[in-house]
Amino acid sequence: MDTDTTDTDQPLDDPRAMLALLESQQRQVQNAQQSPVIWMYLIWGITWLVGFLALWSGDTDGNPWFTIPDYLATPVFIVMLVASIVASAVLGIRINRGVRGISTFSGAVYGLSWSVCSAAFALVGTGLIGQGLSPELANLYFPAAYALMCGTIYLGGAALWRDVSQLVLGLVLLAVGAVSTFAGSPGNDLVLALGVGVAFLIAAGSLAVRRRRGR
Repeated sequence: MDTDTTDTDQPLDDPRAMLALLESQQRQVQNAQQSPVIWMYLIWGITWLVGFLALWSGDTDGNPWFTIPDYLATPVFIVMLVASIVASAVLGIRINRGVRGISTFSGAVYGLSWSVCSAAFALVGTGLIGQGLSPELANLYFPAAYALMCGTIYLGGAALWRDVSQLVLGLVLLAVGAVSTFAGSPGNDLVLALGVGVAFLIAAGSLAVRRRRGR
């Protein structure tokens, strides 16, 4: 009889050490996913704050302290908006980079939703203008529509990744976007600049602090 047998009853690793390892890996994954979200918040915060302040300052009935030529304010806003949409699409896809399966599909759909929804809202506005929508009402529609779009997408992101920051931000965007129409034009530009822009920047800062503490 061969007495040189292998002992299969070796003690398992310390469960506490295994749990700590799993928690550490989970924090690393969460930190990696939060980084694109922070940049997304920061980009949109700057776009809403600077872009809408530029529009407000470009209107003769807007900023009482100084004005910006309309031919400069509008292109600045459009360029910043398009850049933010493209950046959001790229960052949304990268949220689950390196993760396979359903999460990859979710991240891809979330990223594409920015450009697809933006195009849809733009087409609706263009169609309304073609049916006689006045420039004054168009100035109310487009900003509010994109605020509602962003808010809805962030609610979807909150559901996908169980992210409270996206839930709160989405609700703020929906509320500010809806209320902005009551301020008229160009008052709605100031409401959106301060309400949405500052909310994005606060969300970016708070998430960055939480990410640093969670390391």
